[in-house]
Amino acid sequence: MRKPVKISLINSALEEYEKLESIASIQISQGVKSSPEIQLLKSINQKFEFIRLNPSYGDKIQKRIYYKTINVRNLWRVELAGYWRMLYTIRTDKVEIMCFILDILDHARYDKKFGYRKK
Repeated sequence: MRKPVKISLINSALEEYEKLESIASIQISQGVKSSPEIQLLKSINQKFEFIRLNPSYGDKIQKRIYYKTINVRNLWRVELAGYWRMLYTIRTDKVEIMCFILDILDHARYDKKFGYRKK
């Protein structure tokens, strides 16, 4: 039997998600069918489902890249709509698998966080 997978948004990821939900709900109430915010929110929710089905769905980031900036044992990246990124870590125990969404950020903030430079 497979362990259940739970997803939890924490810290800045929770703030970004709530802000995005708020903007998208206002736009939808105004009759907007598609916007960058609505597309991004749909993309995030779709990736949540992919992660529930396969916790290691994203691209695993090498520890040498993030060990100075993020204190976790493993880090995964998922690409989202509009060149956004979602970062998460996986923790398991005997009962369940927990995926903690640490960050939802645009490409520029992602590059800055890990010290990437434009060529």
